[in-house]
Amino acid sequence: METVPSPITSSTNSGGGGGGGSGSTTPSRYENQKRRDWNTFSQYLRNHRPPLTVAMCSGAHVLEFLHYLDQFGKTKVHNPTCPFFGLPNPPAPCPCPLRQAWGSLDALIGRLRAAYEENGGRGESNPFGARAVRLYLHDVREFQAKARGVSYEKKRKRPKSSNISKATATAT
Repeated sequence: METVPSPITSSTNSGGGGGGGSGSTTPSRYENQKRRDWNTFSQYLRNHRPPLTVAMCSGAHVLEFLHYLDQFGKTKVHNPTCPFFGLPNPPAPCPCPLRQAWGSLDALIGRLRAAYEENGGRGESNPFGARAVRLYLHDVREFQAKARGVSYEKKRKRPKSSNISKATATAT
């Protein structure tokens, strides 16, 4: 398989930017990134042996693509046998691999899922929404959190500000 240039950039849409139908002629950062991601995935399919079309693509091919992207990752993910496994700030370098960060993969899949449908794919057959892909992203998130010693807990709803001010008023 031929190599494909590194497709993931750390530019994610950090707000602003018009998207679809805002009347501006300049595409938003999100739209530009989505187009680049789609072009990279399409190139990956063309370089696949045997070459694949988007219509032939399945969740398994998406997983292959995500594994392929790991070689371009910048996030140190400690192996369970590494003495720094579970430490958020390791005191020394180690030989553990660099991988794509979960957040980058999650954002990428979201953009590719949207691009698939924009490029003629049917929503019910979208390989980027396949159960295997969702499970893989979940597993990557959990493993990377454990490897870095960070726990991901479901966010609790914050109390309404009026409740906070009432609690503060009664405490004084």
